[in-house]
Amino acid sequence: MNLIQRVLSLTGVVAISGILVFASQYPKNDTDKNRNLNDYNVYALDMPRNLNFANEPVPLEQPDVFERMDRELLVNTYWQSNGLLLIKRSKKYFPIIEPILKHYGVPNDFKYLAVIESGLTQAVSPAGAKGFWQILAGTGRELGLEVNKNVDERYHIEKATEAACKYLLKSKERLGSWTLAAAGYNGGNNGIQRRMKEQKVTDYYDLLLGQETGRYVFRIIALKEILCNTDKYGFNFSDKHLYKLPETYEVSVDTPVTNFADFAIKFNMTYKELKQENPWLRERHLNNKSRKEYTIKLLKR
Repeated sequence: MNLIQRVLSLTGVVAISGILVFASQYPKNDTDKNRNLNDYNVYALDMPRNLNFANEPVPLEQPDVFERMDRELLVNTYWQSNGLLLIKRSKKYFPIIEPILKHYGVPNDFKYLAVIESGLTQAVSPAGAKGFWQILAGTGRELGLEVNKNVDERYHIEKATEAACKYLLKSKERLGSWTLAAAGYNGGNNGIQRRMKEQKVTDYYDLLLGQETGRYVFRIIALKEILCNTDKYGFNFSDKHLYKLPETYEVSVDTPVTNFADFAIKFNMTYKELKQENPWLRERHLNNKSRKEYTIKLLKR
């Protein structure tokens, strides 16, 4: 049987299977029909009162603001699989992010910015932004991160969070509010400031922006609302379902490391485990010609 025949044969099997499944689910009488229609329900959401970002209120009395907020709440509530993953990851990573935000005086709500930027994963964007905070290489270097093929601290959760805090503090000082600082993280401080000047307004909710930046703060607030009120939005789980950080300890290294597989074995770890705990180490070795001191996380056994 040639390739085309195999594909046609498989397609026929799939089609027949689909018909059989559809037929088995189709109601046989009016009673079955009514029961099946009521098995799953989709509900409109009541708009929460007093929504805010970093204690800056959302002007829900404006009809367009109300509709945009409603959209993000609906989209994120009914994207249930993604919602559950974010709930699970937030339990694991928020304890790392929260004290750093507090140390720098950045509102705790900005942890939800990391949620919408990367889904709390070491993501890579088409534009080359990387890590939890989706930092571009040039911006990372400006903020004090080491970024090269061997070491890329945009993947270092603690250091990348510190860099994001520095950026956000500058944005707040320049743009005037935390809400605008959040928008500037997506649209660029220059871009937001230019739009404010052109449109002669000083508030994010009064700006006419492109779709991505126009939705950006609403998405942050929606995720904040949902992750803070998981029961209210229908997410069911217990502590055993949540992700947890493994216990680790740290060692300092101020010399080159020729082979991280050998290095890991010395500490009763696999190469995979070492890289999972230290994703900022981008190659199988550490050059370190400058004899810089690096801190490497190791698993407790």
